[in-house]
Formats: sequence, structure tokens, C-alpha cells
Amino acid sequence: MNGKRICALALAGVLTLSAFSPAALAAGDTRAESAQAAITQAMTYGGATSIQYALWEDGEITMTGHAGTFSRTENRALTDDTLYGIGSVSKIYTTAALLSLAEEGKVELDAPVTRYLTDFTMADPRYTDITVEMLLDHSSGLMGDSTRSAFLFGDADPAATDTLLERLSTQRLKANPGAYSVYCNDGFTLAELVVEAVTGQTFTDYVRTALLTPAGLDDTFTSADAFDTDRLARIYLDGDTRALPVDTLNIIGAGGFYATASDLAAFGGSLCAPGLLDQDSLDAMAVDHAVEGLWPADSEDDLLAFGLGWDSVHMFPFNQNGITALVKGGDSLYYHAGLIVLPEYDMAVAVLSSGGLSTYNQLAGAQILMDALAEDGITVTADTALPDAQPAALPASELEKAGTYAGLGSVMTVAFAGNEMVLTPAAILGGEAQRLTYYSDGSYRDASNSVMVKLVEETDGQTYFYQKGYSTLPGLPPVCQAQYVLQKMEENPLSQADAQVWAGRSSMLYLPLNEKYTSELYANATSLFSSVPVLAECPGYATLYRITDANHAVQYLTIPGNGSRNGADLTFTTQNGVEYLEMNGYLCMALTGVSSIYTGAGAACSIQTDGYARWFQVGSAAGQTLALTVTGKGGCYVYNADGSLAASTYLFGDTSVTLPENGWIVFAGEVGARLQLQRQ
Repeated sequence: MNGKRICALALAGVLTLSAFSPAALAAGDTRAESAQAAITQAMTYGGATSIQYALWEDGEITMTGHAGTFSRTENRALTDDTLYGIGSVSKIYTTAALLSLAEEGKVELDAPVTRYLTDFTMADPRYTDITVEMLLDHSSGLMGDSTRSAFLFGDADPAATDTLLERLSTQRLKANPGAYSVYCNDGFTLAELVVEAVTGQTFTDYVRTALLTPAGLDDTFTSADAFDTDRLARIYLDGDTRALPVDTLNIIGAGGFYATASDLAAFGGSLCAPGLLDQDSLDAMAVDHAVEGLWPADSEDDLLAFGLGWDSVHMFPFNQNGITALVKGGDSLYYHAGLIVLPEYDMAVAVLSSGGLSTYNQLAGAQILMDALAEDGITVTADTALPDAQPAALPASELEKAGTYAGLGSVMTVAFAGNEMVLTPAAILGGEAQRLTYYSDGSYRDASNSVMVKLVEETDGQTYFYQKGYSTLPGLPPVCQAQYVLQKMEENPLSQADAQVWAGRSSMLYLPLNEKYTSELYANATSLFSSVPVLAECPGYATLYRITDANHAVQYLTIPGNGSRNGADLTFTTQNGVEYLEMNGYLCMALTGVSSIYTGAGAACSIQTDGYARWFQVGSAAGQTLALTVTGKGGCYVYNADGSLAASTYLFGDTSVTLPENGWIVFAGEVGARLQLQRQ
């Protein structure tokens, strides 16, 4: 969760930045009108179907509102009672649950997790150094997200949580516990298991008893609850008018809560002052834990500043005005949430949407809070100017930092010419080279002086690409990125034989075999396909994985924040001439093992005893119209050549499909499930 984040500062963009003062209420506008305008902007920028907000002040909900449509086909209005998934904002409930147990003396935050989870083990002796607190500030060193079959449509199967310890038992750590904070869902699923082990209750039952009932939150639920799911705002695939089944996250402690904006804002309000938790616990949540490990020096205004559970404990631009602002965003694949708490002013705001993006929701929430403060005579301003500096001669020491830098979704080659840095994106990614001028403070800046970059040699011996800048969307407050976004790739020479093996894989697709048939990943094939291209700019690496031999590659990146989340090690094996890829619990088959679909008389396929999904290419059957009949528990998905969904027996009850040219078919299900195909 929280995987989708606004790309605030694309270096290719030219941003016009200056001192910024958030928009004051227009003459005659009320706070409610300003709030409505803010959430409408957030909905528009994110392409949301619907959006809802609530403001909590001094012990009560004082404002609510919504925009968009509840459903694209039903004649139902959005109301304050409409429910939304809140994704990773769920982590605040998990944090509060553990802090409540700590107050009772049942959990010690600095104690090892193994004290409470005696079956927790890993293929790395350092795991015994992971403390409970490290789960909450993302500094555990865990590889990332072991979330296979955790994001399901209309299926509250708890297997993803129940089998986490088994999956972790074969994994190593990617960093020493406490070395740096990088967003990690597995840490919060472990925290969920700690709560259950200590209390002897289900996580949902304990949260309801310890938090929800005392706070009077009757409109907050988890995926394990039996509640009226018909109250949930509808979710969709792109422009489709058919509503999808319920968005169900079965890693509850990491992202499996639902709420109304009013209930979520009220929960945020309960964290403003002692009551639900003691002041010592509230203070501990609000400490900037991220800076205790590897973290860029100039990060005060950045989107991330991990506390316990919180994404940031000094949200910009409130921080520039001496106002403590705690923020948590949440993004599932279909719901998006933002919660901001101003404890010193007894204020909290929640903005929830179906579709969209949590960052936009948070910015709308910030505007709502600024308006509320302004009514009390408190003006929130934002200085978005970069530090003063002048162009300067490039020191010779900078030349040693030339090379290839990589991060999630980006690979850049850094070279130097005169007093300029020349940034060239990897050829496979496209884009033009950019030139940044060296400045007297050691930074490189674009021509408009709106974005600055530094190449920082850190205490771990690695060199990181730091980027800072501000951007503003009309109608919303500004946002800042001030973080490490890329890391220099060390040389990793390979033998000629190993290099040839990996070069042969470079254009191969790998298709998952062991994802449950109700998985949300099946809604779009592009989220299922894996590839490991070898880039000319990164010899010795397969995408961002460091190759160790012909059949193994390991997680390489150590970028804090979000820059090295969801890590994995790769293992390749070959059986009966077909290559398989294993990573983080997923087993994938090379495209070469996929045959064309047979549509002749008696055409059918079944899920065998291994339980693996069955993949097919449409091939010469393109254009044929087939009747689809599934017996047993399973689902058939048919994809267009671009990976978009053409038909699904599980999602939409489709019983026939015209097979698309260059399309794909997958049938997944429980052992014995059967798909019959009949030409029409």
C-alpha cells in the first residue's frame, strides 16, 4: 500500500517556483465552499470516481462533504455514511494497538519481535535484532512485501497473514535492523501477529475492544468483519461501468481497514490528546525516527519523515510555521486515503476516495486545515525557494561520482562536461539528456533554478542521488520532494557464460502460477508480467538486481524512504525445458512454457494437484467466440494484447468472449476446478 505516489519532481519538467501563500478564501466563499473546491481538485487530478472528507475540531466533526458519484450505474447518492477502504492508514490503528499494549506492560517496544512471536525465524541471523518498534518505523531491514494473494476481490481469505512467518523463514534481510527506514508492509503484518500473540484475540477483535469501541467509532471495520459491504463506494477498471467486487486487503494491520471520513477523522482526533493513548505514547508516535538511520540531511520539507506509523511527523508546509502536523496516506489498488492530525490545535481531517491518489487527498486535507486555522487568525505560508547559491566551477572530486544511478522506475547515467552534470536516461526508458549546472553549495540545478540535485557519499559507503524541489498544483497547497531517489551502481563484472545466460532472459516475460484466482492482480495482465532486462547502462545487473551467478540475483538498492521498498532475491530453475522464476513467494513460468489455446471439440483445462494457474496464448484462435463454463472454485481471465481485461468469469460473470488478437488467457483456481471452452 501507499505504493502509488505523486511524481512531484520529474527532472524533465520545468517548474516555476516561488514563495507561496496558500489560497485564501475567495470573497464571499465559506470554508465549506473552499473545502468542496479542494476535494474536487483532488478528485480531478487523480481521476477519482468519488471523494469524501470530514473535519474534526475540538472533539466533534464540524464539516463534511463529498463529490463525484457513488456508482456509475446505480441511482444512489454519496452520503456521509458511504464507506471507503483506507489502505495503509490502517497502520495507525496497528500502531495504536501496540502502544496500548505497551502502556499495559504487555509489550516492550525495544524488545525483540522473537519474544512475542517464538515461531518467527529467517534465513539470516540478524532477524533476532528486529524490535517491535522497528516494525512501526519501517527500519526492520525486512526485504519488503510478502503479499502474495493478499489483495483479493470479494475474498476475506486470511492466508497471506497466516503464512507470513513461513514465507519469511526462507528470506534474508536486506539491511541491518535499524540501519535505515524504508516503507515495509510486512513489518506491520508482523505487528498484527504480535498483537494476536500477546492478547490471545484476533487482531480485529482487539482493535475493536481497545480502540474503536472506546472512541465510539461505529463506522470502522476490517476485512475480517461481517459488515454491510453494499455501503462501500463502488470501484472500477478505468472507464468500465461494471463495478468490481469488494476491494479486500487481507493483511489487515498493514492496510485492511474501511471507514467513513467522519470515523477516520474522529480517530485522528482521538490522537490529539491523552485519552485513547497516554501522552507518552502520542509523543513517541510523533518522533522523527527516520533521521536516526541513513537519511538525507536536508529533508525537513519532504513527503516522508517516518514516526511510529506516520508517513511524516512534520508535514510541509505546516512545519515551516511551527505547527506539528502528522500525516498518513493509504493507497490500495482502488481506494485512497489521507489523514492529517494537528495535535496542538485539536484538529484532524480525513479525505477518502474511490480511484485517485492519496497524495492529492492529503493536499486537499491540508487546504481544509489551513482554512480552519485562518479562521482562528493563524496564517500558514510556504517558502518554496531553493537555498541561495551561485553557479561555480566543478571540483575535480565530483568527477569520481560519474556512473550509472538507479532507483525504482529510473536508471540514469551521470557524466560531466565543464561545470555541468549531464543526465542521460537508460535507452530502454527513452527521454532526452538533461544538463544541470554546478552551484556553490555543491548542488546541481536546472536552468529555472527550481530543482536541485546532489551526489552524496553516505556513511554506508554508497553514493546517492539526492533531489529537492517544490511543485504546486492549481487549487491545492505545494508539495516537496527532498530525498534520495537513485543510488550509484557498483561495478559487477560477470563471466562471459553468465552474461550470455542473463542476456538471453532480457526479453523474456515470466507469468505467475501461484496467485489466488480472486487476486486483484488478475484485473490487468501488465501487473502480472515480470521481466528482468539487462540494460547496457548496468552491466552485471538485471534491472535493479545484482547478478551473482547464472541463476541468481539479489536485491541491491539500499535507498531509504520509498526507494528500495518491495525488495526480493531472484532464483531461476529449469524443469522439462521450461524456466521458472521464484521471488518473494511467487513462482513464475517463462513465456516459452505457454502454449496456444485449444478450442476444438471437448476443449477444457483443469487445475492440477500443484494448484498452479494455467496460462495460454490466443494464437490462431483470435476472433473466435467461445462460451466459458467454470466448475469448482476458479476464474478465467482473458486479456487484450495490451494487457487490459477483455473478460472475466469471476469479476463480471462473463460466460462468453471473442478472443482478441495476440491476447492471453489464464485460468486459476483450487485443485480440480475446470474450465470448459465451446465455440459459439
